[in-house]
Amino acid sequence: MPKGARRRHALAQWRWLVPGLRVKRFGFQLALGCLLIIIGFYQYARVGPGRAFYSQVGQTLSNIAIPGLPSWVLGAMVVGAGVWLAWSAVIRLNRSILAAMASQPGDTLETLFRKRTLGRGPRVVAIGGGTGLSNLLSGLKVFTANLSAIVAVTDDGGSSGRLRRSLGMPAPGDLTDCIAALSDSPALAKLLLHRFQRGDGLSGHTFGNLLLATLADQRGDFAEAILAVNDILNVRGRVFPATATPATLIATIEGGDQVAGESTLRERENRGAIRRMQLDPPDVRAVPGAKEAVSQADLIVLGPGSLYTSVTPPLLIPDLAAAIRVARAPVVYVCNIMTEAGETDGLSALGHVRAVQEHLGRSPDVVLLNNAPISEETLARYRLEGAERLEVDETALMQVGIRVVFAPLTRRGQGQHDPRALAVALVRLLLEGRLPSASA
Repeated sequence: MPKGARRRHALAQWRWLVPGLRVKRFGFQLALGCLLIIIGFYQYARVGPGRAFYSQVGQTLSNIAIPGLPSWVLGAMVVGAGVWLAWSAVIRLNRSILAAMASQPGDTLETLFRKRTLGRGPRVVAIGGGTGLSNLLSGLKVFTANLSAIVAVTDDGGSSGRLRRSLGMPAPGDLTDCIAALSDSPALAKLLLHRFQRGDGLSGHTFGNLLLATLADQRGDFAEAILAVNDILNVRGRVFPATATPATLIATIEGGDQVAGESTLRERENRGAIRRMQLDPPDVRAVPGAKEAVSQADLIVLGPGSLYTSVTPPLLIPDLAAAIRVARAPVVYVCNIMTEAGETDGLSALGHVRAVQEHLGRSPDVVLLNNAPISEETLARYRLEGAERLEVDETALMQVGIRVVFAPLTRRGQGQHDPRALAVALVRLLLEGRLPSASA
């Protein structure tokens, strides 16, 4: 430690003597309680170093106590009093210090729970984007604080698209959603997702997107801005952009046509099947923290989310895909429950898996599928939007070497994954040893 820092540290220690800290009084009470325990013990045992002194103190206590009281009874009473004083001092001292550290009631207990209990949870890396990824994170954070989200940043519509075009930054929208999902404060999450409805230049933007844009502009580096947000907001886990370089998503459609941009892909007139996705530029680099999280993970989760615009984009980053291919952790692909109009029309579960395999360069170890019923009302609503329930051929999946696991992943017959049900299914896979080992 530098000399100046040592001097400042030494001077800071004198602040403990400032009146009104509500620390010194409880420290003195603790010392008094420990002294009574020692005196009471030696009054009873009459052994050990300093026994003459303790015997004299014990005799003095006997003179002011009930005449004829046995020494062992007096000693036990003194020990009891010392224990009570020491214990109450510790309780009050902790309460005084922790109350000063907490910003509001319950913060301290929540912090201890997160760091001591959830901090021992499995290291889970979730890759994707959109609503699916933020829902997954909100469910998983109940079981572990060792969460890392690697988020697609290729969206070019809405608030994200406007900020991309005006500031030359990656899309912040899905990052904001994931940060809000990992926040321990409902008020903070609501603030991050607040969308301005009026104001020149502000209308349509969310506060979280503007916060990320401000930090990126201030620091001159988008990756640094995300790290700062993780620290400032103290989220439960870490959120990484898949890349800090703005990139455009390009889809090759059946017949050879190419469509550039997510928003254009959703609105395209040519409804042919998507054959291949790529990035422009194709050689963008992953954020270093994301690759490190993948290498240290106990579980890597792909999805749920839009196959070609949420799950696939991070897999198109060469060094990130390479890190996933050599990772020791098993890879679980959470398959969608419904098809998506204009993106996966008529694509089966096997088709989804093959698309992941083609773009990642390896097969997922496990495919997690929903087996909970979906109400007819929900199915009818999806049909109006051009979507259908995903066709699942378990035999076909197993024939190509994919392990299939079914679990109830929805609630009340809905067509979207329930955050808690999905998190429970993934945690059970880990705890029950139903995932292949790294050597498999």
